[in-house]
Amino acid sequence: MNNEFSLKVATYNIHKGLSLFNQRLVVHDVREALQSLAPDLIFLQEVQGAHSQRDKRFATWPSIPQHEFLAGDLHTAYGLNARYKLGHHGNALLSRFPIVRWHNHDLTLHRFEQRGVLHCELAVPGWSQPLHALCVHLNLRAMDRRKQVKILIERVLNDVPHDAPLVLAGDFNDWRGEATMQFARELGLIEAFNALHGVSAKSFPAQLPMLSLDRIYLRGFTVQAANVLGGIPWSNLSDHVPLYTVLHRTEEGILVPSHN
Repeated sequence: MNNEFSLKVATYNIHKGLSLFNQRLVVHDVREALQSLAPDLIFLQEVQGAHSQRDKRFATWPSIPQHEFLAGDLHTAYGLNARYKLGHHGNALLSRFPIVRWHNHDLTLHRFEQRGVLHCELAVPGWSQPLHALCVHLNLRAMDRRKQVKILIERVLNDVPHDAPLVLAGDFNDWRGEATMQFARELGLIEAFNALHGVSAKSFPAQLPMLSLDRIYLRGFTVQAANVLGGIPWSNLSDHVPLYTVLHRTEEGILVPSHN
């Protein structure tokens, strides 16, 4: 019996649900745009968990945290990274599959950039192992990112079985692509856009993407499609544009239903 599976994955830095320069609330438009993609997994960065001033400034500010507002019927987990007087923000994962456990690992190196990686284990029906999904946001300075990449590699080596399916995605701020070779060498990860197109995706700034900041790394899959979602409506929402991939997993590692 041929047992195959396709996984639709998006990653998106949503800029706290605000337009460029924080002029407009666009989280409602972000939700509509993401729902139109119908992905299985959405890796989100800069998700506003709470903000006591913006909920008064904007009449249509959601009454629930942004990750819950964006999730709709999807399962969700939120990793709080940055806490401040008016609220907090972090990473979030939206999943079509149940999240059986999750943990947020602190990657903060100094108080000016509070970062983290949200590690979720997902129960995909018929799979012999959980799917490990890690949503990350790294620092702007290259020296900081190198330290954070080392921490990430240690976390994966310690917490993820070497033969488990894995997707690591988010805003790496790694416009030089330094992490790609390290992840390949030490974790056996491939980068979706490099694998399919031979180059990394350009996702920033949204109006005219020139820098490759966002990535989707994977293990245990092949890449069927990899697209940068530019143009309307995406160019009018966050300062980043999303990346969208379709990943393929063969019957190896997937349980075939019994007919006994």
